[in-house]
Formats: sequence, structure tokens, C-alpha cells
Amino acid sequence: MTKIETRKQRHISVSLKNNVQSDVGTGLGDVRLIHRAIPEVNLSEISTETTLFGKRLKAPLIISALTGGTAEARRINSTLADAAEAFGIGLGVGSQRIAVEQEEKESSFRVVRERAPDALVMGNLGCPQLSLGWGVAEAKRCVEMIAADVLAIHMNPLQEVIQLEGETNYRGILDKVMEITRSLDVPVVMKETGCGVAREDAVRLEEAGVAGIEVSGLGGTSWAAVEHFIAKESGKNEQETLGKALWNWGIPTAVSVVEVRRSTGLKVVASGGIRTGTDMAKAIALGADAVGIAKPFLDKAVEGSDALREHIEGILREFRVVMFLVGARDIEELRRVPLVILGDTAEWLRSRGFKTEEYARRH
Repeated sequence: MTKIETRKQRHISVSLKNNVQSDVGTGLGDVRLIHRAIPEVNLSEISTETTLFGKRLKAPLIISALTGGTAEARRINSTLADAAEAFGIGLGVGSQRIAVEQEEKESSFRVVRERAPDALVMGNLGCPQLSLGWGVAEAKRCVEMIAADVLAIHMNPLQEVIQLEGETNYRGILDKVMEITRSLDVPVVMKETGCGVAREDAVRLEEAGVAGIEVSGLGGTSWAAVEHFIAKESGKNEQETLGKALWNWGIPTAVSVVEVRRSTGLKVVASGGIRTGTDMAKAIALGADAVGIAKPFLDKAVEGSDALREHIEGILREFRVVMFLVGARDIEELRRVPLVILGDTAEWLRSRGFKTEEYARRH
């Protein structure tokens, strides 16, 4: 097994057997949707359908980037793809670096499009590879490999700092991103990995030509925690200590959604600690176009396809019920419902110049 295969396998195993959850919340707990005693809509009339990057989704949900490159990853991706196709939702693959470098690993990624021919599929390339010289050719290969509708370029500076032999060169990344956005035939989405995206970076990325941002904010899986456990297993005390120190680093998901939505015209995918249908509704009411969920779906996929489908079904059922309770007939109406932002989330947003009272005055 190659070094990168070993790392990918360890990421899966460490995530499944350890508590790698952030100790800090997403901020969605500070968001309150307004209950409507007379919603003036029948539950049966509510539509969760939406369009994202030109693809019609039955619900604004994406199985966020998870894995690929190993035999176990192929089995997981097959299960995830079957569910995405069945529910009419999106699916992102993990970093395709291993398949670009080792052609024989492509099948663990290609299986996604084979099993989900109609789904919104997102490819995945990393900023660390761009810093090492990758560019348009490799980006096109990632897209072609899985007939991707979108290419995600993941941003993971914190993870790379803690990862054993991580790549920490980020100078010149924006120019590379701009080159790729101008050369691809599919939209490019920038994706964080658990630390969120501030408005300053969102604005620069919009100028670079990206079509959207997946915020992947603080509040879900901490990749500092994942790398902490890997370093601990490897006896690398310095990296283990650093991972523990930065376990809760980042911008909470709710804050990041508002920062990106209010400062750009980009599509926004809210991810990072999204766990329930209520979380979905809150994120979209804050301004997200769709929601991404990763770790809970990995857990269920390992259990089997029935467990995964039951879990997705439960989230979407709750999402529809919450739409009913706030009187939103469709996703566009959900984006306009009033809400209240309290606590630390409100304080954070006000300190950054955002007027949280505007959300409560919607009608």
C-alpha cells in the first residue's frame, strides 16, 4: 500500500473510531426560525426541489466530499452514489490526487458516476497540489474521470499544518484558481475543510472566477482532531500537541454562511456540523443555496445502504416539516422567512459589521 493509500485509509479509520467532533458549535443553535401557527400551506404542497449549478435536485442536499482511492473507499462511494441517485441529491468525492497519480485507483472514483448517472457530482482537487505545480491539465482530468458537473478545490491549510509531511505552501494559489476557472467547462467551487470561509477570502475567490463556496465551517468534524490522532498513533508528539491545540480553530458554520452570502453573489453550500433537517432549514434561511453533510453519512454508509437511506430519509422528512412550520412553500420562500440570531453568533456577526436585525424583519 502506498503512502497516500495508507493516509486515506487512516483518515477513514480514525474518523470512525475516535471522537473527532469540534467542541465548538456551528452557531446554528443561536438561530431561531419563527413558528407560524397558521402557515397557510398544506404539508403535501411543499416542494424541496431546487437547481444548483444547472442540475435539478429533489432537495438542496449534497453528500459532501468524503473518500476515494482504496478498496474500502470504493465500497463506500458505491453506497453513497446509490443513495444520491435514489434521493435526487448531490454527491462529492474525496481528493482525486491518488487517482491522478495512480491510474489504477480511478475506479474508486468512477464508480460514483456509474452508480449515480443523473446526480449532481462534484470532483475534488486540493490547493496543496496546486502549490506543487498542478493546474489546468490535472483539473480537467479530475472532471473527466467522473464526468463531474462541478469541480471542488479544497482549502485545508490547518489540516496540512498538522498532517505528517503536510504541504504548507499557499502562495500563488489564487492565480492558479483563476487559471482553472477560465479553462474549465464546469463551475469551480472552493471548499474549506472544517474551518469556514471569511468574507475577505470569499471576495477574492469571487474575483478569481469561482462559482461558489462550500464553507465547511467550524462545528462538525475537526481535521485538526483527525490529524492529532494520526500523529498520536505515529508517535509524533509535536504534531499531536499542535492538533489538540487547534482542535477548535475556525469560523462557525452559521457565521461563515452569512459572511459569504452577504459579501458576494456566489452560490453558497453550508457544511460543517450540519446534522438535522432543522439545521438544513436554518442554513438555507441564513442564505445558503444548499447544504452538505459528510461524517454522519460516512458512519451510515459503513453500516450499509439501508442505514444510510433511512438516515437521509429522516433528515429530509424533518426538513420538509420545518418548511411547513415556517410557512415556506418552496426553497425560495424558505430563503425569505424571518429568523432571529442570538448569543455568540449575533455578537460575532455584529463585530464584523453585519446587521442581524434585518433577518428578523423579513416578511
